[in-house]
Amino acid sequence: MKRILSGIKPSGDLNIGGYSGALSQFVRDQSQFECFYFIPDLHAITVYQDPKELNQRSRELAALYVAAGLDPKKSAIFLQSHVAAHAELGWLMETQSHFGELSRMTQFKDKSEGKDIVSAALFTYPSLMAADILLYQATHVPVGDDQKQHLELTRDLANRFNNRYGETFTVPEPIIRETGARIMGLDDPSSKMSKSNPNASSYILMLDEPAVIRKKFSRAVTDSEMSIRYDWDTKPAVSNLIEIYSVFTGKTIAETEAHFAGQGYGNFKKEIAEAVIAVLEPIQQRFREIVHSEELTNILRDGAERASAVANETLRKAKENMGFLMP
Repeated sequence: MKRILSGIKPSGDLNIGGYSGALSQFVRDQSQFECFYFIPDLHAITVYQDPKELNQRSRELAALYVAAGLDPKKSAIFLQSHVAAHAELGWLMETQSHFGELSRMTQFKDKSEGKDIVSAALFTYPSLMAADILLYQATHVPVGDDQKQHLELTRDLANRFNNRYGETFTVPEPIIRETGARIMGLDDPSSKMSKSNPNASSYILMLDEPAVIRKKFSRAVTDSEMSIRYDWDTKPAVSNLIEIYSVFTGKTIAETEAHFAGQGYGNFKKEIAEAVIAVLEPIQQRFREIVHSEELTNILRDGAERASAVANETLRKAKENMGFLMP
């Protein structure tokens, strides 16, 4: 069976961009693939994280995984730090990575620009990301535009290792999302929706109350044309809202355009808000039930055990092929 590895970093509150571009896709994919969904908490600490906040965000994100519909019977749900093989294979992948390759990673350039102090881990974390994927012999990896470069490095490292030491790793293929792959800020359709935006009305968080969601959508920018048409070149703000409605209703872009034909922006934004609320409210209810429960603790423990069984087998094979003396 085809296998997927993917995860969402616990470095901030999850917004609907992360839901539409990742979490909702995770739920759909678990019926078609063998799935390993993790919380990459080791990646989160490439920049400083307050320990209490990291602990809380990791647990809350795990709860959102389950509340959104990930089935622990179908998918292994676990924390990266609970499977020691990630860190060990990450080091082995660093030995296979070239300095020039890592220095060309655009995310490192973006995140380090203008900073006097940057951790070495921020520079080398694409090697750890490659280890995450290769540990599970993933056949496919869902990627957005900002991760394509890292997956290409993963593929290069897998091929390099296989050529040097013999067939060890599956070379993964990308899954490129279309609808929902880019949810932009409600105040600026040229920037990705992000909690780092100082304007709180620019993003919808997964745990926002209905009244807050309605208020934020009412303030969403549109344009002066007063036509609801999907065209990112000339109508980016409206196209962004159409994309959100499509994701949260399951309607196609064409169906969404037809549904709102001849309507004004006021009703358009109200309907979008209600569509988002209809999806988020049951997720929020399930989240509140599970976030502090023993059930969630057991799910993460079981997921880590299942993940470790696969990861340790891959790690042992990689070490044997490299010539390590095994116990």
